[in-house]
Amino acid sequence: MSKTVFLTGASGNMGWAGFKEIYNAPEKFNLVVLLRDSEKNHEKFKDYINDPRVRIVWGDLTNYDDVLNCVTGSDVVLHVGGMVSPAADYYPKKTLDTNTKAARDIVEAVKAQPNADDIRVVYIGTVAQTGDRNPPIHWARTGDPIKISVYDHYAISKTIAESIFAESGLKHWVSLRQSGILYPNILKNYDPIMFHVCINGVLEWATVEDSATLLLRCCQDNVPEDFWRGFYNIGSGKQYRLTNFEFEELLLDTIGLGDPRKIFDANWFITRNFHGQWYADSDKLEEYLHFRHNVPVRQYFKDLGKQVPKYFKLAKLAKFVPGIVKALGMKPLTMKPIYGTMGWFRDNNEQRISAYFGSREEWAKIGTWKTFKIVRPTEEVSLLDHGYDESKPLSELDIEDMKKAAAFRGGECLSETMEKGDLYTPLKWKCAHGHEFEMTPNLVLRGGHWCPEELPMPWNYDEEAKVNPFFAQVWYPLHSKDEHNFYDKTIYKDFPDYDKL
Repeated sequence: MSKTVFLTGASGNMGWAGFKEIYNAPEKFNLVVLLRDSEKNHEKFKDYINDPRVRIVWGDLTNYDDVLNCVTGSDVVLHVGGMVSPAADYYPKKTLDTNTKAARDIVEAVKAQPNADDIRVVYIGTVAQTGDRNPPIHWARTGDPIKISVYDHYAISKTIAESIFAESGLKHWVSLRQSGILYPNILKNYDPIMFHVCINGVLEWATVEDSATLLLRCCQDNVPEDFWRGFYNIGSGKQYRLTNFEFEELLLDTIGLGDPRKIFDANWFITRNFHGQWYADSDKLEEYLHFRHNVPVRQYFKDLGKQVPKYFKLAKLAKFVPGIVKALGMKPLTMKPIYGTMGWFRDNNEQRISAYFGSREEWAKIGTWKTFKIVRPTEEVSLLDHGYDESKPLSELDIEDMKKAAAFRGGECLSETMEKGDLYTPLKWKCAHGHEFEMTPNLVLRGGHWCPEELPMPWNYDEEAKVNPFFAQVWYPLHSKDEHNFYDKTIYKDFPDYDKL
């Protein structure tokens, strides 16, 4: 009997690629997809509307009855869907509500099934959960501190959603934290947030083909039991570990524009407060699921150039007049309200300037490409201290390990006992600020989560670093000890759902 797979987000980039990969798999899976009843989605799925192997539910991811309808009878739930950037950046409240409610509804719908313990639930998280990891702390792994960039409500929603699955009590869930995805239409992302990357920052990219195969592998029968109830980083491996400057070079070359220095100014790009890291542990997921196609990165971008929409080919003509592209296409983008990096200076938006550049003075130091130094950081892996003896097998961890981990986070483990190796029964904890909470050791140690009361508004990271040595590891290498962050909710007054924040 064929397995039934419920896939959310099937109309998105990763979801659509995953849908086709699973549909074409030799196992002949049955697919259930929950789609918004839109003209675009009807057109996209027109070839599957009467397909006996595909059941389309026209509904809403935040409607429990729709979710229950899809979960009922499913063997696997692949939760890829939700509000994503750039829409998520403009509707912070809607993003938070959508992404967290969807997670809760899926958990409740799975628990309502008579075979809840057998249903596999795969949650797609995000690299944004661990925030800014610019050099020298650019090597990261799961279990590192959650450090959401200031103003990143999308990452807040994904972090909360991850905790919902991790604390659900389900027997077969997993959180896979997605990195930046490479896909043919990536060039269509013409938005001010394209300058919200640090030129010397890094990212380990994941191709959409690898991501699609990853979803398929989660549905197959040979997934080891110890894979479940874990946290993993998705990346396409060593050759996809790029600096942001290298990425811009490769991407622009696909459409013939070449050197990014000809169409961008160095000081248009932020210098901090944006997520990105090279994964010290992404090979672990590959060892479990063998999803990588291992296409050489330069060949991948060359192939990407063959798939971009035809009108992008016209950009090749622009390489002879890069000044026009810069003046008419790129510079106006930097002046857009709310997210345009140069618009912040025009509008005296000191909070954004502080968050993304440090100060006006620091921004002024960036200078031009003639003075800006482009560097590739060390490839020597360095790991953060997680505050307990990681050489011990998970099955040997006990209450003393929990007390050490809590102390390293500036808090306490209030529970007096714990069954050795039981990472899935919640314990009682207290953070340095006096908040008491319950959380599984699994989410604390392997997920990097801590006090939910500090998640993360008002983003008092400078104060947190003073009392939390675990968190200080990802703060002080990039910020001074006398620095003070500030956050004022009124900065969102131009957003449609500002009054609901």
